[in-house]
This record gives sequence, C-alpha cells and structure tokens, in this order.
Amino acid sequence: MKRFFIGTIFICASVFGVSSQNSKGGISEDMLQEIRKGYTGSAEQKAVRNALAINPISELSINSENLAMCDTYFSHRVKTKGITNQLSSGRCWLFTGLNVLRAKMIDKYDLPEMVFSHNYLSFYDLLEKSNLFLQAIIDTKSEAIDSRQVEWLLKSPIGDGGQFTGVSNLIMKYGVVPKSVMPETYQSNNTDEMRNIIKLKLREFALVLRAQKTEKEAMALKTQMLTEIYRILTECVGVPPTEFEWTRYDKDGNPVNTKTYTPKSFYDEYIGEDLENNYIMVMNDPSREYYKVYEIDLDRHVYDGENWLYINLPIEKIKEMAIASIKDNTAMYFSCDVRKFWSKDKGTLDLNNTDYASLFRTSFPMTKKERIQTFASGSTHAMTLIAVDLDEQGTPKKWMVENSWGEKSGYKGNLIMTDEWFNEYMFRLVVEKKYVPADVMELLKQKPIMLPAWDPMFADEE
Repeated sequence: MKRFFIGTIFICASVFGVSSQNSKGGISEDMLQEIRKGYTGSAEQKAVRNALAINPISELSINSENLAMCDTYFSHRVKTKGITNQLSSGRCWLFTGLNVLRAKMIDKYDLPEMVFSHNYLSFYDLLEKSNLFLQAIIDTKSEAIDSRQVEWLLKSPIGDGGQFTGVSNLIMKYGVVPKSVMPETYQSNNTDEMRNIIKLKLREFALVLRAQKTEKEAMALKTQMLTEIYRILTECVGVPPTEFEWTRYDKDGNPVNTKTYTPKSFYDEYIGEDLENNYIMVMNDPSREYYKVYEIDLDRHVYDGENWLYINLPIEKIKEMAIASIKDNTAMYFSCDVRKFWSKDKGTLDLNNTDYASLFRTSFPMTKKERIQTFASGSTHAMTLIAVDLDEQGTPKKWMVENSWGEKSGYKGNLIMTDEWFNEYMFRLVVEKKYVPADVMELLKQKPIMLPAWDPMFADEE
C-alpha cells in the first residue's frame, strides 16, 4: 500500500508537471530567460532597488518639482465653520451630507458653530440596513443560497459606507439632533468590531429565515431579530433620543432661546428641506453612455426608501452646476477617488504630486474610462464641495472640499484639487435642482437603466 501510494504521487506529479510545463500559456525556461533581461543590474536599477528596500513607494515617487504649496486663494467659497472627524469609521457619506446641511444652518442663523449628531443617524442607519438585509433574505428565500443575489447579500450584510440617498431617507424619516444630544462613543468612532458582531448575527438570522416555510413566519421572526440588533446597538452607541432640550446661541455666544424638540421638529424648524425631492445626483462615468439615467438595484439604506438614482453626464456639464451652486453659497455632496495623487503633507490632490512613471521608468497611460473598466479607479470617499477658483474667463483652476478627517488633516481640514485632477478622479455630485439646467432635468423623465447591486462602480463611499 505504501509503495502504491508513493507511486501514485510520483505519477500524478509527473503528469501535472509535464502538463504545466508544456502548456502554451505557461512561462517556459526560454521565456524566463528573456524575462530576466528586465533587470540588468545597471547603476540606475541598483540605485532604485536600494532606495525601494528601505523607503515607501509613496515617498520615493514624490515629484520634487511640485513641492511648493499651491495658491490657497479661491474666487468663490461657501461660508462654513469647523471641521468634523469620522475617525475609524466609514461614515464619510453621512458626515458629508450633514456638513452640507450644517453650513446652511450656520449661515441662516449666524451661529458660532453647529455639529449634528452623526451617532444618532448612524444608529438608525445600521438598524435600517439590518432590516434591509433581513427583508431581502426573505424576498429571495426561493433562490438557491449560491445564487448571485443571495451570495451578494451574505458577503456583506451590513457596512458603514453609503451614499446620499441614505442621508435623505434617514433624515426625512428620523430627523436630526445636535451632537451634544447624542455624542459619539468609542464604538461609533471605531466601528469594525461592532459591525462584525452584527454581521455575524445577521448571517445566522439569514439561515433561520431561509428555513421558514411561510413568509408570515419569517416576518414574525424578523421583528424578534431586529429587537436583538436594536439592543446590541444601544449598548454600543447609546439610546437615540425621542425628545430633547436645546439652546440656540448667537454668533457672540449669547443665548437666543431654549426649546424642547423631537428630532423631526428640530429638523423642520432649522432646515426644513425635502431632501428626497430637492436634489439630484449626477455622475461622470465615461465607461457608460452619457445623458442616461441609471438606477442601482437594492442599493439603498432603507428598505422602503429609494434606490440610488443618477444622471450620467460629461464632466463639463457637472462643473457648470457645481460653479452655480458655490456662487450661491451652497455646499454640495461630492465623491471621488481620494487617494490618487494625494499629498498628505500639503493637503492637495494634483496629478503632478507624484511621479510613479519616473521612479519605475515606465508609463501609466490608461484613460478614466479604462481605469473604471479595469477596476483601477472608482469612487471611494465623500466630502463637501465648498470652493472654486475661476480665472477671468470663468474657467475653473482649482477646487476645495471640506473633509471629515479632522482639522489637522490636509489644508486646515480641507483638500485642494486641481481642475485636471477633478477631471480624472471626480465621480459624483449631489446638486439642488434649482442649479440644474432644464435640459438635464428633462432627462429624469427617462426610464432608468437598472444596474445590479454588485456593480463594482457603485461600492459605498467610506
């Protein structure tokens, strides 16, 4: 038996070894000899190799010809106060949406400061996402567990990330509260462990729901499951208030009035916008047809809310709306591929910040369309667009966004991007309808082109 086993291994190894070596697509010995010519051991190659052995690529690729800080003057800037910090959480979409609204409230009431509670809406976001997942499991109960849809659900039952429809649906349903009413906790600022616990429970619940014979039985169980999720959330981040007292102060710090509010009455008094109907999302995705409306299936935060809907437009059309909004002192929800050509020290996003081509003596010629198609780029982070610098002809030279990484990050908590960088790595913008041209609004009459929830271009912003 031992001899047979060894012989079998030898035969299998020989067969598979010969097969792999003779495969037309494999690396043959001759091909390997040719490939090895890529490194000749020249003085230049040795110098680069030595540098790379003890330094990060990000540091060695810094373009020394672009070390000077850009001009920080902006011809048009929205009035804002303060910088927020999402810390170790993926809630940039929520910070961005609330930063747009707080800029309006600060300006309207001339407040010394104002920060909404991100923790309050994060609580309901995670609760609603849990319900969205469990209900989707019930809705797909007849599908095989390894179907594309069910597999997608089980891979990521819940997450911190999101986009603007989450902001609008959650606020219109639950209102807002000041940060002082429901402050952050360790778990709300550091969400990984909490989310992993909730994801584990949701996957367990999914198996139980799929085993139920009737939808009625599954729905009754879902309520019990959400009760447990609610308890875990309250223990991690606190109990969301249903009523609270708040004092408004003027710009000099003098009290103006003190009232008792509910989260919805507070929103209605100080903001009062219909977020679900007053905004549109536009996108610059050259890999898909322009002037078309797209919808992302099951990409929402609230089960009974709205799927993500956007109009795909050329970049110049998007810039026109952005400039009109900034000129009218109105900030916008903005998302991009933030870490491309990012200078952490200067707080700038500039195609000339880094020079990978010179470091590795090669080129990186892909277009924006090709980067999207090959998964080399996509929207990764949301921020608040607050400024543009226009030349005498009204052409943008650079832009500025308010970030949510703290006031010590970037340029005074902001990031400055060149217009060339904007063209290549900007993806989404949420604009009030009053800044949208009539011909673009007319496009919303189209029947949206439905895209699957797992489309890689539409991962949540974090």
